[in-house]
Amino acid sequence: MSTPSRNRRKHGGTAVKIVVTGPFSAGKTTLIRTISEITVLSTEKDITDNTKSRKAETTVAMDFGRITIDRDLVLYLFGTPGQDRFDFMWEILGEGMLGYILLVDSSRPDSLEEAVGILAAFRKMARVPFVVALNRSAGIDQSDETNVRTALELGDEIPVVPCDATDRESVKAVLLALLYSVVDQLDAAEPARA
Repeated sequence: MSTPSRNRRKHGGTAVKIVVTGPFSAGKTTLIRTISEITVLSTEKDITDNTKSRKAETTVAMDFGRITIDRDLVLYLFGTPGQDRFDFMWEILGEGMLGYILLVDSSRPDSLEEAVGILAAFRKMARVPFVVALNRSAGIDQSDETNVRTALELGDEIPVVPCDATDRESVKAVLLALLYSVVDQLDAAEPARA
């Protein structure tokens, strides 16, 4: 069932799969559109239920974008749907991922509540590094971080970072936090292999 999380591209570089997940209307599509160097493939459809008051469209299958870090590393970004009725896509999109970003809308308390179930599903699916990004957050004070860590049952090793999904530099900082977590996990695994 598992596929390699890193694949060799034709030009010798490594392509890795990163998943952006989180509750409905957390900003996943926006985050990918902000950072992607290609036109984002998106499967957004008009909303027809009572969540229409939050936004007009929702992702029903996935969003897909790409960013080249350097000539040796390309990130393929896959955004998941946030609504529970599309949760079957989470496992499909999560297969072979190197890590993931759990994006939460910090301006809505219910977003954090919804994130609990999504995180539980991803933790069950794969033991890979992840970061929690708080969208619509200029910064995180100690009480905010403690609240997030308690609600999501996060250890100190999991980064909780502020994010503005509309700001390229902010999104880069989130991706770098995830990549550092991946490197830390690889470094920690090295002595075990020796």
